[in-house]
Amino acid sequence: MSKPITLQLDERAISTMQYATIFVCFLMNILDGMDVLVISYCAPAIAKSWAIGPEALGMVFSAGLAGMALGALLLAPYADKIGRKKMILISAFLMGTSIFLTGYTETVPQLIFLRFISGLGIGSMLASTASLTAEYTPNKSKDFWVSFVIAGYPVGAVLAGYVAASVVPSSGWQMMFKLAGLASFITIPLIFIFLSESIEYYVRRQPKHALVKVNRLLTKLKIPEISTLPEKPAKLLGIPVNQLLSKKYKRSTIQLWVALFFAFGCLYFLISWIPKLATNAGLSMELAIYSGTVFNVGAFFGVIIQGYISSKMGLKKTIALFLGITAVLMAMFSVFVGSDFILIVFGLLGFTLQGGFVGLYAVAARMYPTEFRTTGVGWAIGAGRLGGVLGPALGGVLVGMGLSMSANFMIFAVPALLAGIVTYFISSKEIS
Repeated sequence: MSKPITLQLDERAISTMQYATIFVCFLMNILDGMDVLVISYCAPAIAKSWAIGPEALGMVFSAGLAGMALGALLLAPYADKIGRKKMILISAFLMGTSIFLTGYTETVPQLIFLRFISGLGIGSMLASTASLTAEYTPNKSKDFWVSFVIAGYPVGAVLAGYVAASVVPSSGWQMMFKLAGLASFITIPLIFIFLSESIEYYVRRQPKHALVKVNRLLTKLKIPEISTLPEKPAKLLGIPVNQLLSKKYKRSTIQLWVALFFAFGCLYFLISWIPKLATNAGLSMELAIYSGTVFNVGAFFGVIIQGYISSKMGLKKTIALFLGITAVLMAMFSVFVGSDFILIVFGLLGFTLQGGFVGLYAVAARMYPTEFRTTGVGWAIGAGRLGGVLGPALGGVLVGMGLSMSANFMIFAVPALLAGIVTYFISSKEIS
């Protein structure tokens, strides 16, 4: 029965309920972007008020990213057991509580601990929203919608940048964290009311009252109800992670992990350090914050256009093209330092790097079946975030050594290029 439901979703126009689910997932990723980037926008103010160096800031950045890695690896897979909606609620609560409390920290260890906790929620949120979107959208436009939902992330980063530019100088960095935490709490009722659980999840897992819940969702979708659930699929042998490395998926899984590792390393070096590097290069604190904002404005358009081009040209070619252009721009960065074009280059880097990077989420959501889709997406993100942890930490060391902005960018052009090459050769037949 599950297959006909999926086929009917493919054949019909997207319904109001599907749009509501897509919108809530998009909104949660806006909060993800706000909660990740708020530390970068506040970093110059924290460094100044606490008199701490780049090495300590690098540890704070990496603590959040380590939490995101573990959230994606250990927390997100529970969405395949308890449902995507419950995991999204748990993630929103973790994010709201820890971000709000960060506004009351007084020491670096406290800051590191709360960044780690918020990272757990952020990591599981991204994987759960990507999976739920993949399960509610037609096959032909799935890549676009998954990319669109993840595009909420740079939108949140842009909003955080605009708010930080006015709040941090006037009310202090602590107020910025309190506002971001409250924003996460406000969305919890929206998740309860407007987010629908995955039909595929109910059909495959068959929790209590699954048939009633499936028919309730089918009615909203204007699809005929079913009288019985199909036979429950055989229980997966071993933990779902083993399935990712089974004979069928092993090669493409490792390729995806490697591509994300390099892409994350490059991306999180940039989003963590752009405001601080821009300050070092002589920009005012306000302009330094806007440099990060311009990067994320470019990212939003890059993600949307990548999703559109992928539906025409194929995911692998599109991602490889975007990441290849990123590497060229970063290697040539010294040409633009000191010129009026530098903010435009930040925007272009956001466009190409985040556009290509988010395409890898769509690869993960398409590559794996429902039974372990969130586990697959979560572990892909988790493997990638290991690169994300190393990127800012290495950046902290390089900045502390006194390396110029251009030298840092040239070093991090290498992982961007490698990510593009590996993506082009991903072997999965599910990916165009």
